[in-house]
Amino acid sequence: MLLRENIYDLLRADILACRFAPGDEMREQDLAERYSVSRQPVRDALLRLQREHLVTVQPRQGYRVTPISLSDARDLLRFRLALEPACVAEAIESAPDSVLESLDEFRRFSGNHEDFITYNRGFHTALAHASGNRRMAAALCDLIGQADRLVRVSISNLKGHDPAKLVAEHVALIDAMQNRETRTAARIIKAHIGATEKRVLPALKRNAVIVEERSS
Repeated sequence: MLLRENIYDLLRADILACRFAPGDEMREQDLAERYSVSRQPVRDALLRLQREHLVTVQPRQGYRVTPISLSDARDLLRFRLALEPACVAEAIESAPDSVLESLDEFRRFSGNHEDFITYNRGFHTALAHASGNRRMAAALCDLIGQADRLVRVSISNLKGHDPAKLVAEHVALIDAMQNRETRTAARIIKAHIGATEKRVLPALKRNAVIVEERSS
C-alpha cells in the first residue's frame, strides 16, 4: 500500500474515533510530525478527507475537523435505515447457513463503552457482508464507520446507556435471520435503527461541537 494511503487511513480512523474531535484545528506540519512523514502525503490525505466532508479548509490557518451537523447526522441515519434492512433481507434470502451461524459470536458482549463501540461496529459490518452484495456492503460499512463518530460524541451524554439491551436486540435479529424470518428481521432492524436515531440526535443537540445548519 502506498504511503499516502496509509496516512489517509490513519488520519480518517483518528477522526472517526474522535481522537481528533469535531472542531479541532489541524496543521500539516503537526500531522507530519505525528505520523513521522513529510507534509505531502498529509496534504493529499487532508484533501481526500475534505471531499468526504470530514475536514474543512480554513484559509491561511490550516484545517479543522468538520463539526457534526444535526442535519447530516439525521441524513446518515436515514440512509442507514434504507440500506441496512435491504442487506438483512438479502442475507436471509441468499446467505448460506454457515454465514448466518457465524453471527453467533455477537450474541454475547462484555466490556466498557469503547469495547461496545467496537463490538457494535463488528456486528453491523458482519450484517453488511452477509448480504453477499459487495456494493451494498461497501456503502453500509462506510455509513457504519462514519456513525462511530456520532456514537462517541454522544455516548457520554446518554444517561442509562445499557449495552445489555442493545445486545438483546442484536440477539433477536440473529434469531430471526437464522430462522429465515424476513418480516420479523425487517421489523427488528428498522426498530433498532429508529431507536438509535431517537437516542443519538437529542444527545448530539446538547453537545457544543454540533452545529445546526442554516438554510440560505
